[in-house]
Formats: sequence, structure tokens, C-alpha cells
Amino acid sequence: MTYIKIQQVSKFFKRRGQVTEALRDINLEFQQGTFVSLIGPSGCGKSTLLRIVGGLTEIDQGEVTIGGLSPGGAQRQKQFGFVPQSPALFPWRTVLENMNVPFEVNRKGGDAESENREDPIELLQSVGLGDFVHSYAKELSGGMQQRVGIARAFGSGAPILLMDEPFSALDEITRERISYQLLDIWESHQKTVLFVTHSLREAVLLSDKVVVMSARPGQVAKVIDINLPRPRQAEIEDSEQFHYYVSEIRASLRERWK
Repeated sequence: MTYIKIQQVSKFFKRRGQVTEALRDINLEFQQGTFVSLIGPSGCGKSTLLRIVGGLTEIDQGEVTIGGLSPGGAQRQKQFGFVPQSPALFPWRTVLENMNVPFEVNRKGGDAESENREDPIELLQSVGLGDFVHSYAKELSGGMQQRVGIARAFGSGAPILLMDEPFSALDEITRERISYQLLDIWESHQKTVLFVTHSLREAVLLSDKVVVMSARPGQVAKVIDINLPRPRQAEIEDSEQFHYYVSEIRASLRERWK
């Protein structure tokens, strides 16, 4: 069954008296538990679409439903976990204390602690941070901080994770390592993920579907199903099929340059 449905969505921004069309007539459908990457040139509206799904940006035209709910309704029911480009940790708190922040906020807002909450220490161990539970966030490298942010999102109990270029500030070696840790933790929890990236490799490695978007106004150029076996190990990147998908995405992006 369709879980996330995006129908004829368009978005406009007004700046200094000028109207900019950010998205035009977006139509997409995703099933629950699907890992979807959004890829396209800078400024094509990938992050805007992510924010629309998460109820953070209003739609000008069209409709989005998440399990039959509006984005705002899904947000009120704590259906979303967010992983931004910056992990947004409190540097004076320990790693474990940072893991608990979403639940502290929910309690202050009058919400009961989620029954779906995962064990934070087990999640930290799954991303290789079991020895840093009581370290302060300010003592961690950028890659380690981002791993805390990913573990925190998976531990929130939210069924949908919205990830906006979470690896963009990392060096290539760290980025590759974290992408495999993300794969491992996703295999264990099977959440629905929308993942914004500029990396063709990441899009193919992580995803069930890759949505290729055109330059502004952002439109869906192509949706590519990634039929690679799971679980995925490093060897898969050497396969002919992996390189075929990378080439297919690159060709679709180049087609929109013409």
C-alpha cells in the first residue's frame, strides 16, 4: 500500500517582490519501509520537498498524505525524525544525554514517552559509539557527532526519517564509513527514509528508489528502482549492476542539462 503520496505539488517563494517557482507538479508514491533518495542539482528543491513532506513548509498547490494524514497531522503524531546537515547536538551534554533530548522535549510538551523508543545505548553501539556514551558532544569529531544524530533519529520511535544531506560536511573516507553504518541500522529498523544527497554513489548504495530531479523549478525527471540485493556490503560497489545504476542516474541528470 502507498504510505507517502505526493500529488501535483508545486511551491513558490516570494523574495523582494519576485516570485520564484521552486517545485512544479511533483507526483510521487512510496511504500512503507522504503529508502528513497532525492538527487538533483543545487537549488532544484530537494530540501524544500523534504520539508513539505515533514510539515515544515506549506504547499501552494497539490496535496501530500502520510498514511492518510496531512503532513501537519503526521507531525503532531510524532511520525517524523529529522537528520539535518548539522547534527545539532548540545556540546555541554554527553552523547547519552543528547540521545535523550527528543524525549525530554516531548515530556515538557505534555506527551507521554514513546512506547516505541529504542535502547539508546544499543543504537550508539550499532553506529560504533558504544565507548563514547559518556563523552561530551564537544569532544567528538564531526563524523562521530553525525552518527549520534542518526542514532538519535532512529531511536525516536518515529516511522519516517527525513535526512537532508547528513554527510555533506564529512570527508570522503568518513562519509563512506557512515553510509555503511546507516545501511546496517536501517536494515535492523526498516524505517521509511527520504534522503537528500548530491552523491550518486550514496544514492545507489542506500536506496530502493532514486528520484532524479531537474533544475529549478524542480520536477521529477525520472524515478529509478535500485534492484540490488540486501543486505548490502562493500563488495557490491564493484559490481557491474552498481555501476550501471550510477551511470543511469548520471545520464538522467545530464539529459536535464541540455
